[in-house]
Amino acid sequence: MARIAGVDLPKFKRGVIGLTYIFGVGKSRAKKILASANVDENKKVQDWSDDEITNIRQQVGEFKIEGELRSEVQINIKRLMDIGCYRGIRHRSGLPLRGQHTKNNSRTRKGKRKTVANKKKATK
Repeated sequence: MARIAGVDLPKFKRGVIGLTYIFGVGKSRAKKILASANVDENKKVQDWSDDEITNIRQQVGEFKIEGELRSEVQINIKRLMDIGCYRGIRHRSGLPLRGQHTKNNSRTRKGKRKTVANKKKATK
């Protein structure tokens, strides 16, 4: 099993797909990494030699990934919240940021439904 950037890559996946398990590495970046490390992108992770793994580690090290990238994203979100811009306010209140309607949807951001009881009508 190859361990790159503190992440165990799955053995039986192709190299391109295996590298996407690292936070900050998508398919296109994985292809660039494998091309610059001279490794076939269709080769399975378990078939990589030690030299290939070393080359891939060096290529991955040039990018901002995993913890460093996560902390940068959190700092950016905190900055938006501190300056009080629209996106920061939406982050603070846990609502979607990019103009989606919230009347019926956006359950992932808002969380589980909280039912509010109706007022009883006054009888005469």
